[in-house]
Amino acid sequence: MELITILNRCHRFRGFVYQHAHFSADKKSIEVAVRPRKGSAAVCSRCHLPAPGYDQLAERRFEFIPLWGFLVFLLYTMRRVKCRRCGIVAVEEVPWGAGKRTLTKAYMLFLARWARRLSWKETAEAFRTSWDKVFDAVEHVVTFGLEHRVLGQIDAIGVDEIQHAKGHKYLTLVYQIDLDVTRLLWVGRERTIESFRGFFTVIGDELASKLVFVCSDMWEPYLKVIREKCSEALHILDRFHIVAKMNKALDEVRAGESRRIASEGGVPVLKKSRWLLLKREENLKTEQRFRLRDLLRYNLKTVRAYLLKEAFQQLWDYNSPAWAGKFLDDWCRQVMRSRIEPMKNIARSLRQHRELILNYFRAQKLLSSGVVESLNNKAKVTMRKSYGFRTFRCLELALYHSLGKLPEPESTHEFF
Repeated sequence: MELITILNRCHRFRGFVYQHAHFSADKKSIEVAVRPRKGSAAVCSRCHLPAPGYDQLAERRFEFIPLWGFLVFLLYTMRRVKCRRCGIVAVEEVPWGAGKRTLTKAYMLFLARWARRLSWKETAEAFRTSWDKVFDAVEHVVTFGLEHRVLGQIDAIGVDEIQHAKGHKYLTLVYQIDLDVTRLLWVGRERTIESFRGFFTVIGDELASKLVFVCSDMWEPYLKVIREKCSEALHILDRFHIVAKMNKALDEVRAGESRRIASEGGVPVLKKSRWLLLKREENLKTEQRFRLRDLLRYNLKTVRAYLLKEAFQQLWDYNSPAWAGKFLDDWCRQVMRSRIEPMKNIARSLRQHRELILNYFRAQKLLSSGVVESLNNKAKVTMRKSYGFRTFRCLELALYHSLGKLPEPESTHEFF
């Protein structure tokens, strides 16, 4: 079977003919000459309609998917057309290429699919191409996907930030977290009010007004924009961030008390106890359980803070917002009498955001930011595969490509 026959089977285009195929002079690549079919008119790249010919340009090389370890190039002499509708002389549009890119659309889709599985550098090395070409391929596929993405009805969104570089540099990520659809909707620089407003500019006021649920943490810029843009939605405060803040407060109490005991020359009972206190009891090993039991016998602020933290977990067992609210109020009163300042700060914060916390129960516990945390972990894996992206544009493309579930350009053949 000849190569021309294979190409006509998997990558055929109306109005063009594969003329012949031969090895290059160095025998390291295969060159396939392409010519226009007799009588076929060139297509204007501006208006995408047939136009009369004007002249020809120099021959161009378009890189195709490698075959049996050989690089493959399509050779074609581009025509220029004199388009009366556009009033200009323009280069013709070819169905296998996009603009001035030297890669064929099929090869860009091929590279982009591999770039979702491997890092961009590994993809470039595997197919003997450059990192820049892999970037171009991903950019082409993501740009197409965003232009052809159908947002449809969005019932629930989750917003969170992830750190992408040293120096407190964050991204704002907005996900669709409907029960049947989870995907990345938007990536923004930093975690500011202006950044988050950019998401609502993208989806428009109509879609924003139809949101039913919004999940977020207690970051004030997010809370302000949510009140401003989708006040009718049920705003659910992220339970995972609440627990994380409580663990941070407990660790602050432990560290402070451990330093005090050391300065007074006491027995270092809190030494190497950090994870005993921060882990859930059911996740402790047998040896750790015995150590924790011994530690709880001491009358320490750290022990009292730990018991308050464990008691708070009962909140999530309630189904009724009213009973959950009563428990939350009682717990906050108990903490305010404890004279443990970091825990009192947590109680003040919970009182301030009481209604947002209870919205979790009003939503019948169907939605939480657990889905958001899962997607955040996938986003971190995407960044870790490349050991970090140098620019925001690269990071944005990689995240949309991995998590956006974007539509892809049509292909004449499914190349695996």
